[in-house]
Amino acid sequence: MEVLKFTLKGKTAFFKMPEVNTYYYFTYGNIHKVVLLGIFGAILGYGGYSQWKKNDKHPYPEFYRKLADIGVAIVPKENTKGYINKKIQVFNNSVGYASTEKGGNLVIKQQWLENPEWDIYVKIDRDEAQKIKESILSRKSVYIPYLGSNDHPAEILYPKILECCLVKCNEIQQMDSLFPEKYFEIDYEDCDVITPFKYSEYLPIGLNEDTQMYLMEKLIFTNFPIISHEIEVYDVDGKKISFI
Repeated sequence: MEVLKFTLKGKTAFFKMPEVNTYYYFTYGNIHKVVLLGIFGAILGYGGYSQWKKNDKHPYPEFYRKLADIGVAIVPKENTKGYINKKIQVFNNSVGYASTEKGGNLVIKQQWLENPEWDIYVKIDRDEAQKIKESILSRKSVYIPYLGSNDHPAEILYPKILECCLVKCNEIQQMDSLFPEKYFEIDYEDCDVITPFKYSEYLPIGLNEDTQMYLMEKLIFTNFPIISHEIEVYDVDGKKISFI
């Protein structure tokens, strides 16, 4: 089976969490599937949330309706161990109607990821995935892709097509992508791991049809050994990945 691989990076990124306190807007620690589908939708020219709200006869925005079943795998850069530096950014929204305070100025405080970078794998097993493949390989995009919002332009680099194959359960020693923890048995007692690490976070993997809220899954990225797993794992150019 064919797989499209490319590097996705930017100077900054902001993947807004729905939860927000009085002072700050927080970001997820890694890119997630819904954002990736939004990037693919921008590349193909599909409508997003703003267009969907004007014509909501369908349960989802156009990009999600057409791309939700596409399989993606996310591989954080190895030197990050899954953790990307974050920094609070403070800036003003002074359009005049942003705030009810005198002067109409709204002070915004957001947590941004700094220099994020991932290798992204897309399973080419359906027509929409084929369209993504052709657009990225030919470096064509209808809209500019962003890493969360238009403050964060995305770079798509080094696209190529690779072959992938299923891996037998007893042949997996370590995973190279983010993967859902509930389907894997991990040996956290292994003392032979040099500089062990584990990144873990609940990340969006889809949208709820009734509420449009995120469907969440606990994903992890670790170098601890894998004992067994209950979902398909693929080998792509020596990397062991799980499609979400």
